[in-house]
Amino acid sequence: MISNPIGSAPGEPYVLPAPRDPGGPYRVMMVCTGNICRSAMAEMVLLDRLGAAGLAGRVEVASSGVSSEERGNPMDSRARRLLLSSGYGEGRDGGGAVAARIASHRAHRITDAEIAGSDLILAMTASHERELIRRAQRAGVVIDEPEGVRGAGRRILMFREFDPERAADLAAIAEGLVSRSRLDAPDPWYGGMEDFEDTLATIERVVDELTPALSALMRDR
Repeated sequence: MISNPIGSAPGEPYVLPAPRDPGGPYRVMMVCTGNICRSAMAEMVLLDRLGAAGLAGRVEVASSGVSSEERGNPMDSRARRLLLSSGYGEGRDGGGAVAARIASHRAHRITDAEIAGSDLILAMTASHERELIRRAQRAGVVIDEPEGVRGAGRRILMFREFDPERAADLAAIAEGLVSRSRLDAPDPWYGGMEDFEDTLATIERVVDELTPALSALMRDR
């Protein structure tokens, strides 16, 4: 069973699960279906924000899919064009890491080793979340912290649990009034550029909530 959504009272900082390796970087994994649109875009936006926050090297971000259907393919050309036209990859991260990552991105299906090695896995939909939890349990990967360990407890979450525009949905989910699919991030692959723009706006909104939580976590280490 999935516990209540992450976070505490409205307006208070999110509390992230503790790192698996206290001496290593904190590892964040973004996950969607094929790893060419949503998760790849989220990876690039967070990479940009980590550079701006001085967290490059201390927090690592990667992305993957639950399917191997796009294995080896680059990022969707519409997603790539939008990121570049929005200023991602201009070297504002301090070392051109975003530009290099955009150019070299190749889609892949998440591995059991990646599930086991990630400190925080963010799924774009409830079905992705269920699949990741099923995979983790089948592989014997511990995805919930034991009682009393600092952190919110769950390592596999939905990406939009950090979306300030979904606060009401989080409360309703906690009360069992609506399903977790209310937090789904729609797949822009089926639409046009307007859908990709909406997706990027959602990603930026979420990442701008996630980054301060990561900064707070790393400040405590």
